[in-house]
Amino acid sequence: MEKYVELQESIISGKKDKVGELTQRFLDDGRPAKEILDEGLIPGMAVVGRKFQEGEYFIPEMLLSARALNVGLDLLKPLLEASDVKPVAKVLVGTVKGDIHDIGKNLVSIMLRGGGFEVIDAGVDVSPDTFVQMAKESSVDIVGLSALLTTTMPSMQETVEAFKSDGSRDKIKIMIGGAPVTTEYAEKIGADGYAQNASLAIEMARNLAGV
Repeated sequence: MEKYVELQESIISGKKDKVGELTQRFLDDGRPAKEILDEGLIPGMAVVGRKFQEGEYFIPEMLLSARALNVGLDLLKPLLEASDVKPVAKVLVGTVKGDIHDIGKNLVSIMLRGGGFEVIDAGVDVSPDTFVQMAKESSVDIVGLSALLTTTMPSMQETVEAFKSDGSRDKIKIMIGGAPVTTEYAEKIGADGYAQNASLAIEMARNLAGV
């Protein structure tokens, strides 16, 4: 909708104060929270994702837009929950055991939230057993594993194996990502997919969720 163009542009340019101001103004005007999300925040972040894929934006620009998006999401979240708007799917994300890098994981988390997913962030240095336990407690649909170090990639395989041992592997989709990770590695360890960056992770998550 044309009325949300300024909100979209504020997301794209990373103006978090403006995003907060516009989101609140739309709420005060009686616009539905889901409409603001679907017509303002999500399309804005989708443009950011495309710019990142095309090499026009880099991680600093992504982080600025992501922070701006979060301001809007924080205002909408209570209203979305109160109106019983269902998330696209529930995703557990975390950096695997032995790895404490979190920028990629955080970007994916924010992009997923902006895409209408419910996200549970397990943090960094997450053991296979913790992934399994948190996935079970939160009844997630998808688990996203991140690794930046080549030396921690085996933790991804151990986590996939932990879900198999637990008997819940067939109920949960597992996607992986990170600088050293490849599609071939995802296939080798039995993951359901690999995403090269945060923008592609949203597409992967939507595919895995069947939407």
